[in-house]
Amino acid sequence: MRVRDRQKQVRAYRGQIPSPGRPSVAWREDRVRFWAAIAAGAKTRDAGVAAGVSEPVAYRWFLHAGGVDPQLAPTLSGRYLSSSNREEIALWRAQGCGVREIARRLGRNPSTISRELRRNASTRTYRLDYRASTAQWHAERRARRPKTAKLITNERLRDYVGNKLSGPVRATGGERLGPEGPTWDGKNKPHRQDREWVTGWSPQQIAKRLPMEFPDDLAMRIPHEAIYQALYVPARGGLVREQSWHLRRGRTKRMPRARTRQQAWAHVTDATTLKKRPSQATGSQSRRPLGGGSHHRSTARRSRL
Repeated sequence: MRVRDRQKQVRAYRGQIPSPGRPSVAWREDRVRFWAAIAAGAKTRDAGVAAGVSEPVAYRWFLHAGGVDPQLAPTLSGRYLSSSNREEIALWRAQGCGVREIARRLGRNPSTISRELRRNASTRTYRLDYRASTAQWHAERRARRPKTAKLITNERLRDYVGNKLSGPVRATGGERLGPEGPTWDGKNKPHRQDREWVTGWSPQQIAKRLPMEFPDDLAMRIPHEAIYQALYVPARGGLVREQSWHLRRGRTKRMPRARTRQQAWAHVTDATTLKKRPSQATGSQSRRPLGGGSHHRSTARRSRL
């Protein structure tokens, strides 16, 4: 078989593979450890240390997800190859092991190994060089199944939710009441006194109200969690992120529940309470008399005379 024929055969099997960009700096297992630490109440920096990634990467993960845990399963199903399996395949392949030998060592079908070597190769030519990092990158890219949000496809539902969530307060003549809110810079929520005047229905109220106003239209149904994700996760779409200001808390990212139960660093702790003060502070000798400043000044004058 000629080289051109082999190239055509490989391309027909693998399909058109455009370059998806730079490979990820971490894999699925690292993200699982990161979100497990976030759920336990760790700060974003500490969760990045637990996942083995840098601080900028950890903050980027938290920001892009809007603080919403993607609920990744801790382990993959035995049906799929893991990153450790791909590292072993790359090692044995470099040692010159054949497809059947690798399949025997992994306890897999030879067709699984053959398909892995062809589909997730690190090159786009007929020379199918195999690297574990690139293979894992291709596998995770193919495994993504982004589902279109309901608020994107259903315009009537999106308008209803947006109007109830951030409907402006208007007078009888139709003019809008209240001060104008600040310009959102994408960083944090505004102060409560700076927010716009809106009706401010909560996502729970909107989700419960839909069956009452549209009892026969099943398309006008949405859970409150879907509304929260449309506000917090930019990739979900459907709602404008500035509308998260109209929530009760006004947060633009979800605060993990374990963090809300922690005590802030600036609060008074047991180490700074009055019962922990030294015994000398309770004695009458160490008490400073009233007008102490004038007393010390008069003493100093006598000593200088």
